[in-house]
Amino acid sequence: MVVSSKPILENSSHVKTCKPYTSDDNIPVIDMLDPQAKFHITKACQEFGFFKVVNHDVPKEIMTKLEGEAIKFFNLPQCEKDKAGPANPFGYGNKRIGTNGDVGWIEYLLFTTNPELISEKSVNIPGNSHLYWSALNEYVSAVRNIACLVLEMIAEGLKMEAKNVLSKLLMDQNSDSCFRLNHYRPCTQLEALSGGRNLIGFGEHTDPQVISVIRSNNTTGLQICLRDGTWVSVPPDHYSFFIIVGDSLQVMTNGRFRSVRHRVLANSLKSRLSMIYFGGPPLSEKIAPLSCLMEEGEEGLYKEFTWGEYKKSAYLTRLGDNRLGLFEKKIKIRHGHNLLI
Repeated sequence: MVVSSKPILENSSHVKTCKPYTSDDNIPVIDMLDPQAKFHITKACQEFGFFKVVNHDVPKEIMTKLEGEAIKFFNLPQCEKDKAGPANPFGYGNKRIGTNGDVGWIEYLLFTTNPELISEKSVNIPGNSHLYWSALNEYVSAVRNIACLVLEMIAEGLKMEAKNVLSKLLMDQNSDSCFRLNHYRPCTQLEALSGGRNLIGFGEHTDPQVISVIRSNNTTGLQICLRDGTWVSVPPDHYSFFIIVGDSLQVMTNGRFRSVRHRVLANSLKSRLSMIYFGGPPLSEKIAPLSCLMEEGEEGLYKEFTWGEYKKSAYLTRLGDNRLGLFEKKIKIRHGHNLLI
């Protein structure tokens, strides 16, 4: 299949007006040193499925080192970058997102984070690959720790007896987590566009995993969709991290948390580099509403499935599809529960 090099446009008739945030007050900002952080995180997961964390204790050097190595790679001639691909699923990819026809103004590197598979032999990185892999492993270790700390705070905020009930899924040696570097080149064609249409770097979607940790350079582009369908821009902050609730966490909380739809728009002047850790459980892990969260008489909204089953199903769909739809139970919502299917 030939992938078109033309910009991907989003029909403005199907998207509500996007209003930019004017301050961080419009997006939950969680200070990880705040004694009440676990409660703020829980509220943010319920209301937004998305929030920013500060005072996360990850040294700037770890962030900037990997960013520098990533920029070196994406600035290579195309023929050199192609040596790290094609993505199947790991490695270098360009414009094509998945195998179901989704494309974007994007190039990327995708890696597994399984310690038995992530190595200098798993993806062929041109140049000083040892330095690249060193920076990558150091960064992934740091953001995995953030993801686990957030999940433990969630467990405490929801008053679960064992605070590692969620984080242990990511710490398991068979955890099916992955890490992605996305590079959105400046698109000069964007300047010629009119009529309220947006150039899509990465189309709207939810993340199927438990939790995602994203960090980018200082270029705009990331947007999230609020409950009312309004798209809002997320101000970039290259020294902070943004947390995204995934589909699996939505199921485990029986809909108390909602995975957030998000997308990336291209920029006409500046390139955008984002670094995303996707925290996933082992493939054999059963995903279902957690009994410790269920109130008396509360019905589960989702059928039980393994992460492997959901992952396979999710990646057979288009980006914008409702991936959880196949796993929702057709039940009536009890009065008093603010949950929808």
